[in-house]
Amino acid sequence: MTEQKHKGFFRRLWHTLTSPPARWSLGGLLLVGIIVGVVLWGGFNWAMALTNNEAFCISCHEMKNNPYKEYRGSVHELNASGVQASCPDCHVPRDWIHKVVRKIKATNELYHKAVGTIDTEQKYKEHRLGMAKSVWSTMLRTDSRECRNCHNFKAMDFYDQEGRAARRHREAEQKGMTCIQCHQGVAHDLPDNAERAFRKLEKKLGMHEMRDGGK
Repeated sequence: MTEQKHKGFFRRLWHTLTSPPARWSLGGLLLVGIIVGVVLWGGFNWAMALTNNEAFCISCHEMKNNPYKEYRGSVHELNASGVQASCPDCHVPRDWIHKVVRKIKATNELYHKAVGTIDTEQKYKEHRLGMAKSVWSTMLRTDSRECRNCHNFKAMDFYDQEGRAARRHREAEQKGMTCIQCHQGVAHDLPDNAERAFRKLEKKLGMHEMRDGGK
């Protein structure tokens, strides 16, 4: 009985919204439109949040048996401070527009999961350099945007860092370098020929000048 009442209510609501009676004022229609818009907007953002967690990432992307294993035990999962960065923290932008763009692009990865592009360790090894270059390229172009959600030169206490790290960070800040230029393998194992491939990519984007003064 209750279910029939609910169906009847939604049916009447839909009919009212699609064929409003003549006595409805413009203000009433506007109010209903605002309410519907808020509900739809809230539902969309709820869905975005629901798909932006590690468990969902593993369920939709071909990653559990290979890249996720590399992440487990890394400094981003376990560290002395207890601050954890999971898959979406590093791979999904926080600001709304870039997040939506990333979500749309990620649908391409569903195809590769369906056809098993990297569903074995051997396949994963064959494709990992190409995948790494894609991530590196994005990070170079965005100034390591997702890294900077947690790491910021201005917030670093260089005196509390190990000497070599402090020197490198000061140098990087002075030269305008970005995180990925030194940290390519903090959460995943580096593929074969990683350094050579990264330097070529860096040079292609004209960012090698930050490191070596244009040599």
